[in-house]
This record gives sequence, structure tokens and C-alpha cells, in this order.
Amino acid sequence: MPRRNKTLLELAGTGDDGQTGLLGGGRTPKDDPRIETCGAVDEASSAIGLARALARSAAAAEILEECQGALYRLGAELASVRPGEFGGIGDDDLAGLDRRLAEVEAAITMPSHFILPGASPGSGAIDLARAVVRRAERRLVSLERSSDQEHARARRYLNRLSLLLFAVGRLEEAEAGVTAKAARDRA
Repeated sequence: MPRRNKTLLELAGTGDDGQTGLLGGGRTPKDDPRIETCGAVDEASSAIGLARALARSAAAAEILEECQGALYRLGAELASVRPGEFGGIGDDDLAGLDRRLAEVEAAITMPSHFILPGASPGSGAIDLARAVVRRAERRLVSLERSSDQEHARARRYLNRLSLLLFAVGRLEEAEAGVTAKAARDRA
């Protein structure tokens, strides 16, 4: 007989004590660096989802959805008590990012200056997602420094993902017919 997932009502209260469950068993405090990192990855996926919903470019939306799938696997890797059991980032994920970045860069002219995010709703959301991915990357580096856990592929993925998101933001602008304004030092 297939195992039935618990309902939200059945799960209600299981975290009231400040603990949360890990994939594969066990519980840990909600402010544990691992959980902080998982939360930042979840925020990144949600921000990318919003950007995908706002994107006018079908190509940008497709790339963003691929990124969300990889972040889901990355989160499972971080939340698992046994690495690799519930997924993770592989070499194919890294190669896919590099391939997508090359495709996007070949399709558009990248700015030669810092930009002000927000030339369009879609590109602004993509740039916000990029900033959230950078936070997830910082949390992962902190996790690695404070524990014996190493997630080298995940770290590389997050670093490269932020570069891809910058490029996808510019793709979104190009397809929306707008250009990001250059950031100017007014000091």
C-alpha cells in the first residue's frame, strides 16, 4: 500500500518547539545554519518563480523554470541527513548553466556598465532573484565554514546561477524592448 503524505493539519504544531525535520529523519533547530541555508535557497526559488511569472520572454521563463528545478534538488541535498539520497547538484547542472549563459550572451549585447535594476517588471524581478541567490550563496559559504559539510558543486552552482540571472535579466529587457539605465556615481 502506498504511503500517504501527511496533511498540513497533521503537520501543524510539529515545529512549534523551534525544531524542524530533516530529510531522512532527525530534527534540528530552525536557526541551524543548514536550515538558514535551505531557507535562503527556498527564497531564491520563490523569487525566481515570481520572475518567471512576470517574464515576457518565453526563453527567459524556460531558463528560470530549469533553475527552479535545480534549486529544488539543491535544497533537498542540504536538508538531507544522507548526502545524495534526495537529490543534489551534479556536473550536468553546472554544464547546463554554462551552456545557457553562452546562449544568452550570444543572443544579446551585455551592458558594459553597472545597471539600475527595474527597466521592466520581469527584468526587475529577475535582478531581485539574482540578489536572493547571492544571499543563498553567502549562507552556503557560512554553512561550510561552520560545519564539516562541503557542498562544492552547490556553491559553484549558486555562484554561476547569479551570473546567468544577470544575463537573463538583460535578455528579458531586450525582448521587452527596454534598456536598463546605467548606474551613475552621484557622490
